[in-house]
Amino acid sequence: MSSVSSCGFLNMATIGDFDPLNATIPATKVEITVSCRNLLDRDTFSKSDPICVLYTQGIGNKEWREFGRTEVIDNTLNPDFVRKFILDYFFEERQNLKFDLYDVDSKSTNLSKHDFLGQACCTLGEVVGSLGGRMEKALGGIPGKKCGTIIVKAEELSNCRESVMMQFCGNKLDKKDFFGKSDPFLVFYRSNEDGTFTICHKTEVVKNTLNPVWQAFKISVRALCNGDYDRYGVINPKKKGKKKKYLNSGTVTLLSFLVDTEVTFLDFIKGGTQINFTVAIDFTASNGNPAQPTSLHYMNPYQLNTYAMALKAVGEIIQDYDSDKMFPALGFGAKLPPDGRISHEFALNGNPQNPYCNGIDGVMEAYYQSLKSVQLYGPTNFSPVINHVARYAASVKDGSQYFILLIITDGVISDMAQTKESIVNAASLPMSIIIVGVGPAEFDAMIELDGDEVRISSRGRYAERDIVQFVPFRDYIDRTGNHVLSMARLAKDVLAEIPDQFLSYMRTRGIKPSPAPPPYTPPGHPLQTQI
Repeated sequence: MSSVSSCGFLNMATIGDFDPLNATIPATKVEITVSCRNLLDRDTFSKSDPICVLYTQGIGNKEWREFGRTEVIDNTLNPDFVRKFILDYFFEERQNLKFDLYDVDSKSTNLSKHDFLGQACCTLGEVVGSLGGRMEKALGGIPGKKCGTIIVKAEELSNCRESVMMQFCGNKLDKKDFFGKSDPFLVFYRSNEDGTFTICHKTEVVKNTLNPVWQAFKISVRALCNGDYDRYGVINPKKKGKKKKYLNSGTVTLLSFLVDTEVTFLDFIKGGTQINFTVAIDFTASNGNPAQPTSLHYMNPYQLNTYAMALKAVGEIIQDYDSDKMFPALGFGAKLPPDGRISHEFALNGNPQNPYCNGIDGVMEAYYQSLKSVQLYGPTNFSPVINHVARYAASVKDGSQYFILLIITDGVISDMAQTKESIVNAASLPMSIIIVGVGPAEFDAMIELDGDEVRISSRGRYAERDIVQFVPFRDYIDRTGNHVLSMARLAKDVLAEIPDQFLSYMRTRGIKPSPAPPPYTPPGHPLQTQI
């Protein structure tokens, strides 16, 4: 079959056996803009000449490395820096940032030669999770001095965010099989600037036909032509027939072509969608007596136990996307005071009417208090806490909120059938479930719930989408003792699927992100002055 250029930047190749194509999608890039207000004045006869220096930390170490510097702005205490910082953004990682401000007094690049004006630390998640992607924070670092404020704004770079939906059909293709008709598929190549071609898509195989109609498919413009709509396509000359009176190997027709702009996880966050984080902790007796060092709940005064480490690693990432930092914290599988009743859905803070804890530190405190007051028991039932969060998720389906349930457990599920049904029901809600398995147990049931290999089902009904991510904690025990590295890897792996799960819900419901609010303009600013 001859290839046909249908839309200016395609090169389609041959009929053959189908081979799946795995594409790697680059990380989202975020542009950071910095402004400051009311900086310290370090100059005697004029105002400071500020510069902002950005430092980042690599995963697994606490060493700050300089990422970049803004330009110097002369004689101002309220700089709006023009030079941007462009960072790769990963939802699943805690990306620590530090902004240092200096008053530049000479042409030296050595920062110690200049006057320090203040410092602010945050995470990239805090910035993008702020309303409109705008975070304002007090500068510190000089005892006894008010150093002013820093305003950090994050904007996702919009390059190549378009996608293309296309559908093709073939007509009177060459017959390649001896006993039957051909089994055709299309291969698409992107033309490169050096004249080479890179494979970017394959259609499905349509069996035993010379007149196939392939399914419509969606591909990003970035993958298709690297954002360059003027890239041309060619007919592959090596595939032309050599027989006499050869005309062609059939025709390929473009049936439909639609360009659309892809919305992203950050579009929803900037538009005000709130991430609601709930913790559920396993208090069954199989964890061992918390007073004993062999217990997974052992309250070691010198280091965190595995439950606390998992909670802190995941929770510190999630909390950046929750504006009020108030998190419901639940326990299951324990006998509660004063009557010893067994509960699979109790508030760690002891207040069932208001199970919210203030930040991850508040959750940790409630967890430790519960260990002192409840009796570990059993069995290990997941469905009550899943249904608890699902009730809230079912009440907000407009895209304004999304719910994440973190379950930390040590054992085999006792209510597997009920848990499957709860997950199938929750799959149609704005909700994701993260399960971290601690201890030495085999977690075959958890892997089944994960649904990566086989979509989970209950009573013949399949989950609408995959909403469960499971990881065994033991895979993240760093035998060198570097818990920072281990927990960073844990957080990265358990949260990696959340943005896609989030977007799959929004897409299937046709929910679009709300527009980001307009930038804040302080009273008296020139933009608010009437002329």
